Amino acid sequence: MSAIAITHLPRPFDPDRGAEARAAAPWASGDVAALIEGAGGSSPYLKSLVEKEAEWLGPALDDPDAALAAQAAALSGTAHDALPDALRQAKRRMALLVGLCDLAGAWPLERVTEALTRFADMAVDLALRACVGREIARGKLPGQTEADIAQAGGMVVLAMGKMGAFELNYSSDIDLICLFDETRFGADDYHEARASLVRATRKMTAMLSDMTGAGYVLRTDLRLRPDPAVTPVCMSMEAAERYYESLGRTWERAAYIKARPCAGDMPAGNRFLETLTPFVWRKHLDFAAIQDAHDMRLRIRAHKGLGGPITLPEHDMKLGRGGIREIEFFTQTRQLIAGGRDPDLRTRGTVPGLSVLADKGWLPRDVADTLADHYRAHRTVEHRLQMIADAQTHMLPRDDDGFARLACLMGVDEAEMRADLKRRLTEVHDLTEGFFAPDAGGDAGDEDLPEALRDSDLPARWPSYPALRSSRATEIFARLEPEILRRLAATARPEEALDHFDGFLRGLPAGVQLFSLFEANPQLIDLLVDIVGTSADLGHYLARNAEVLDAVIGGDFFDAWPGRAALHQGLAGRLGQEEDYERQLDMARRWWREWHFRVGVHLLRGLMGPEEAGRAYADLADATVAALWPVVQAQFSRKHGPPPGRGAAVLGMGSLGAGRLHARSDLDLIVIYDATGDAASDGPRPLSARPYYARLTQALITALTAQTAEGRLYEVDMRLRPSGKQGPVATALPAFRSYQAEEAWTWEHLALTRARVLAGPADLGEEIEALRRELLSAPRDRDTVLRAVADMRARIGRAKGRGDPWDLKIGPGRMQDIELLAQAAALVPGPSARQVNRALRRADWLDDEDRAALIRAYELHWAVQIGARLVSDKALDPETLGAQGCAFLTRIAGVETMSELKRALDDHAARAGAILTRVLPDPEEGA
Repeated sequence: MSAIAITHLPRPFDPDRGAEARAAAPWASGDVAALIEGAGGSSPYLKSLVEKEAEWLGPALDDPDAALAAQAAALSGTAHDALPDALRQAKRRMALLVGLCDLAGAWPLERVTEALTRFADMAVDLALRACVGREIARGKLPGQTEADIAQAGGMVVLAMGKMGAFELNYSSDIDLICLFDETRFGADDYHEARASLVRATRKMTAMLSDMTGAGYVLRTDLRLRPDPAVTPVCMSMEAAERYYESLGRTWERAAYIKARPCAGDMPAGNRFLETLTPFVWRKHLDFAAIQDAHDMRLRIRAHKGLGGPITLPEHDMKLGRGGIREIEFFTQTRQLIAGGRDPDLRTRGTVPGLSVLADKGWLPRDVADTLADHYRAHRTVEHRLQMIADAQTHMLPRDDDGFARLACLMGVDEAEMRADLKRRLTEVHDLTEGFFAPDAGGDAGDEDLPEALRDSDLPARWPSYPALRSSRATEIFARLEPEILRRLAATARPEEALDHFDGFLRGLPAGVQLFSLFEANPQLIDLLVDIVGTSADLGHYLARNAEVLDAVIGGDFFDAWPGRAALHQGLAGRLGQEEDYERQLDMARRWWREWHFRVGVHLLRGLMGPEEAGRAYADLADATVAALWPVVQAQFSRKHGPPPGRGAAVLGMGSLGAGRLHARSDLDLIVIYDATGDAASDGPRPLSARPYYARLTQALITALTAQTAEGRLYEVDMRLRPSGKQGPVATALPAFRSYQAEEAWTWEHLALTRARVLAGPADLGEEIEALRRELLSAPRDRDTVLRAVADMRARIGRAKGRGDPWDLKIGPGRMQDIELLAQAAALVPGPSARQVNRALRRADWLDDEDRAALIRAYELHWAVQIGARLVSDKALDPETLGAQGCAFLTRIAGVETMSELKRALDDHAARAGAILTRVLPDPEEGA
């Protein structure tokens, strides 16, 4: 009695043949008998298998899994000379049992394809070890012994395509790539070893593919290897790596999504796949893969003559319109786009791939579910087509009898089957075709553009730019250009926006990837126009760092700011995935650029105000320093040993300490360490504490400032350390304590009011913070402090002169002026908040009106400062900033025009300056 849960039964297309199949299994009764009759009556191949294996089939149906396991166990002990026939018998039994479980509805598609694939894995492994074993026994594989047979003498077989994904067809061929680990052989033995493994590969494929009186095992296809027309059937891993690095194409990248070692030296195979990770999974979003996949689809259609409309007779369920390959390409291409950034997308299976794409927001859930349902249905039809005659076919029947037979084998009504096939094929085509071949944008005729754009000669220059030198880039840009021009024309100053866009395009080193990104995500064109329209400088930055746009479509780009802790955790996690120090530094720069760009876009689009953006830039700097500090220490320790003593803490000073930066801020840092006496490190090149921490600090500065292939992070200023430029770059804690208590100038205590520990051992950081508060809490004469501030203010005024009328930082009543007073307020009556506005609120020697006026002046100047530093690295000049840039500054300042902004800045600065002059002593009187 069968143990399988029969939920579905085929019907016999040929009742006489069905009866013969049933008679061949006299032990069958009930639904099992009907299953055998329906299968045998519609599939000549299954009928022949029933007649050959009826005696084995009965007990096998009682427990199919146990029956397949027993077959595998029996094969593993088969002698090499008996293996070809044993494999063919096992193939017959597996095909019969799996086919019946499939037809009965007892196994879902995934269980069917897994069983087919598990058998293929076992067959390849057994055949490989047998053939390599013969080479070793004959002494033809240099240096290898019987002990090396288990790993096939360093040879590995990669399962590709459906086999790699555990999705084998019922009568599928298997796509294999055979490689060997050349490091197992000396240079003198290389050619002999390769020749031996090539022979073993040919014998293995013959054992599996040759048709004998007992049939065949599996059709094998080795053409997915690099350049199959000229390369041997088994090649070295090193040669394959070189090929993929230099000549690998997008379709080969897609093929490796499903690749896995299935036989031979599995560890070597896994190492090889790991080396190909950068080739398969690009670090940036790879929208150019869409066009590559589309071109491939068109070539396949043209070659196979499958370009016509969907008509059922002889329609190819695999390669035709709306077929299986459409769903696979759709899934794999989207995986290629983003899988380099998100390892979760690197799943091999098609249905799991669709699901994770939906989970990650790359597909609407309903689209993923619909395509998954159609994929399963298409694969089921494909299996039935192949079951009929064990043919490697994907074609629907050409005549009515063929459709009637197919409907019988599927156990469904023929008319309903035809309608369902047409509906599913059409829906797959509609869902996927728009992704691969979106409608090109309409032509923006000259009459749709303002005169300034119509008369411009800039677009005529564009074909000469580096980004448009390839035909591929030109083709994609031609589809984008009308929409870009239309949106530029809608800006406040179209001619200015066009000029800025021209600067952006002129600076792009290449265009295919970025243009593909815009074509797949048209909403990015709005952002591009926003950026280049507001600032030519921002446009130039984007041209140099276009990969930051990847983050915009990552799903959470416009979410609320995550904060310092989440940023630190994210960067530390990324750095932990890299072992090489240079790659860690590059990773930090890529990560930083994306978050830095995100703050700028949020500020530009009004999603953040100036205050929130200032905190976000500071959070980013905090997290970057905190995550890099242990990485720098670990790298330094490899040469000089772990830090002596308790270690070192990194302090942020100035604006960083106060938690408010702009887009181009440098970082004011000091480093304080604690190591007793002459303590030295314990490493290959030990150092005493002072030079150890001095050089470690310099390593941190280099990590932050060095220009790597991915750019730099920050400029670093360490002049706020004790003794300024003359002092050591890292200060011992006792020396810091004594200096601050006995030698420091008032201005150094003022600077200490904004100091904040960013990184280092927690206990050391707490001690430094306690020391800071202790130093700042010491009794001070307010007049003495205010006189020192007045003196500093006067010296700055003499040094800087009248200055730039648009200078937001230097000058009476401007930012630095107010910051000095706020630091005095933090110093008297003792340590308070590091931020300007909070410190001023603590100053009980200021009246409420003066305090409010100072805070308003500072906040206005800060708002304009953070906006101006976002859109340009030059001094603020409305004449060169452009209309869009000026509109951005007036918006964040809350005024209507630049002249109104200038009046507001001057008025607030004049009032703030008057307050400072009134509350500070006259420095001349104390001279």
